[in-house]
Order: sequence, then C-alpha cells, then structure tokens
Amino acid sequence: MTDTDLNIEKLVKARTVLAIMGPTASGKTALALRLAKSWPIEIISVDSALIYKGMDIGTAKPSQAEREQVPHHLIDLIDPAQSYSAADFVVDAKRLVEEVLQRGRLPVLVGGTMMYFHALQQGMADLPSADPAIRAQLQQEYDQDPQVLHQRLQACDPKAAQRIHYNDPQRLIRALEVYQITGEALTDLQKRQSNVGWDVNLLKVGLIPQSRERLHQKIQRRLEIMVAQGFLDEARNLFARPDLHADLPSIRSVGYRQAWCYLNGEYDQTVFEQKALIATRQLAKRQLTWLRKEQDLLSLDPFELSVEQQAELVRVYLQKNTNL
Repeated sequence: MTDTDLNIEKLVKARTVLAIMGPTASGKTALALRLAKSWPIEIISVDSALIYKGMDIGTAKPSQAEREQVPHHLIDLIDPAQSYSAADFVVDAKRLVEEVLQRGRLPVLVGGTMMYFHALQQGMADLPSADPAIRAQLQQEYDQDPQVLHQRLQACDPKAAQRIHYNDPQRLIRALEVYQITGEALTDLQKRQSNVGWDVNLLKVGLIPQSRERLHQKIQRRLEIMVAQGFLDEARNLFARPDLHADLPSIRSVGYRQAWCYLNGEYDQTVFEQKALIATRQLAKRQLTWLRKEQDLLSLDPFELSVEQQAELVRVYLQKNTNL
C-alpha cells in the first residue's frame, strides 16, 4: 500500500473523515500509525483518559516517538484536576476536523471512548452541569452497594437502567445525578437532544475481536507491561498531590482507580492487579456492546488480520465509499 493508492485530494474535497474504533488493547493505534506511513493523515484521539497530562503508562498513551511520526490531537490536553466533558470533546473534535481538512489531510478519529463517538454523531442533550455535592453522595452510596444504586435508577429511569450496568459507576452516577437535579429521567432529556448537522462523510472502522479469550490475554499482557514500566510509580505521583482525589474523572479511569485504592492501603499489589484486570475486561465488554450497535461499520478482527491486511481493507473501504 502506497500513498498513491488513494487520491487524498478527492477524499478531502468529499470531506471524508475516518474513524477507527475498538475495545482497549485491540490495536487501534497500530493501525492508525500504519495508515500514516502511506497517507497524509492527522490523528484525533477519541479517548477520555489520554487527555490528561502525567497519565501516560496507565492509559497506554502513544509514545513521543509515535507522536512524532504523525500529528496527534487531544492528547495531554488538561491537568488531571480539571474536567472535560463529552460536549467539550464534540466542540474540539469538530474544530480539529475542519483544520485538518483545510491542511489537505485526512482526519482520522482513533479511540475507544464510545460515548464521545456517540455524542459526535448524535449530538448532545441539554443536560445540567455536575453537582459536586450530589455526585459525592452518590459515589459514597455506590461504594457501599452498587446494585442498590442501580435499583434506584431502575425505578426512575428503567430504560437507562437497561443500558447502564451497575459495574459502570460513571454513567450510573451521572444518570441519577441528572434525575436529582432536574426531576426528569436522563432518557427523556436525551430524546430532546440537539444535533447540529455535521457535514462530513464519516466512514467507520471497528476492530472487533471474535475471540474474547485472545482479547483478555492481550489485556492481561498489556497490564503486566504497564506495571513493569512503572505504572504504580506514576499513580503514586498523582496520589501525592493534595488537589487530586478519588472522585475526579481522571482518577476514576480504569486502572488508576484501582491503583488509588492500593496506594490508600485498601489492598495489596496482587489484589490491585486482579481488580485492574477485571475492570479493564469490563471496559472492553462495554466498548464491544457499543460497537455492535454502530451502523455502517467496517468490522475487522485485529487478531485474525495483520496490520498490513487491515490497512489494505481500509483502503478498499475508503475507495468504495467515496466512489474514487
């Protein structure tokens, strides 16, 4: 595959945007970097953890060398003490897509935060801002018994309870927080969401492993590498900061939440690794559930296809869908 295999100028003129979606540890970055060897692209990260500075090992952030190969955006954007919403992402991503297209390059959205992808495609509901006091109380109740909190959501918003598992604290707490603030179900508010039209030709590729066992093995191996690279030291630096606490979105990220509990003396390193592994597997399961609902998706098995084969299929997919 070479840069002459696609007419990038025509792709840009057609306002084509490529999205590479997939669960954690499925090889999204590897595919994007391979495409960058052949085509003039820029990568826009779709990952709610990569935005934080100083959170590198535990997020499997692309290395500096990888980021020097091709422009990356929405990485190291804010401090872990700051907040960043899906609405913020939509504004930033749409702006960056326009800038990349103006530079005559192909924008490639890469990541596994499916809520961001959903917001980008479907628009954002007009939801209230977070209430720290309500959120802290809900978090405390969640820590005591997640299923009791899920039953409360079932009572006030049964449709949300169907799609939000009790092992998904961030979405569960947010749904109940919205209900307490507004008195209305999150599902009802989302039905009235505003969706400003986005005039792009969005083509989606999903890296969807057919073997859950192989994905779990990849996740376990990556966690082992993170620990060997000093993940707990990285988490320890965050833990030492007086302005950071366990209820911040950054610290609730998979892996960091479990590391925080370990550093707080709640369990030993063996239990930390077990809990981090379970949490990462649960994240991957949720990501795959979202992906299977995506329409018009080119599905590739990253464990059955080499990166070269994936890249070739992406090239064919782009040609076919832009009539080049």
